[in-house]
Amino acid sequence: MDWANYLFGFKGRVNRARFWLAGLIIVCWMMFLALFVILTGLGGKGGSFGFNVDDIFRAFDPDRYKSLSWAGSPKLVAKASGTVLFVWVYVAVSIKRLHDRDRSGWWMVPFFAIPGLKSQFSERLPDESYWAMAAGAIVFVLYIWGFIELALLRGTSYPNRYGPNPLGKTHVSRGASRGTGSRSTQGWDQQSELDIVPHKAGPPAL
Repeated sequence: MDWANYLFGFKGRVNRARFWLAGLIIVCWMMFLALFVILTGLGGKGGSFGFNVDDIFRAFDPDRYKSLSWAGSPKLVAKASGTVLFVWVYVAVSIKRLHDRDRSGWWMVPFFAIPGLKSQFSERLPDESYWAMAAGAIVFVLYIWGFIELALLRGTSYPNRYGPNPLGKTHVSRGASRGTGSRSTQGWDQQSELDIVPHKAGPPAL
């Protein structure tokens, strides 16, 4: 397996098992880097350090920059570097998982970006606003939909526009030959057809 393209590339397809494997790899990296920061003292006097998906969306919040200080810059650099790495791997693998579902990688905008931004700025919306309630309901639906698409549903069994089936299997159904049902990747095999030998006129053999 090409690990570089699997974890960092955006081309091709990955199945559900490799999507879950990437999640496990990200969690292990988070634990290792957090332990390293704590043991080296980069995490400060608090003695705790961790990563959160919301950290990537805090970069779009101007109010977060007002509380920054030079004393916490090593911790900030470690957190920012790790967060960018982990989000990159997650987005790269998720896009290839969407490709496996024959969907564009731009579906990560409603599945990942919109819920993340809503979580970051939800505190600034009025609690009793109908717009806030509607936005929360939409984000919840997008979150559940994205989870089902990425983590639960099977990819296309036929080679799609993003590449062949990562499982190496091709499903051929009867409906494909009639133009309905699932697709078939097997064309007409001329070699399998019987040749028709023309009849030659002549006296019968004795």
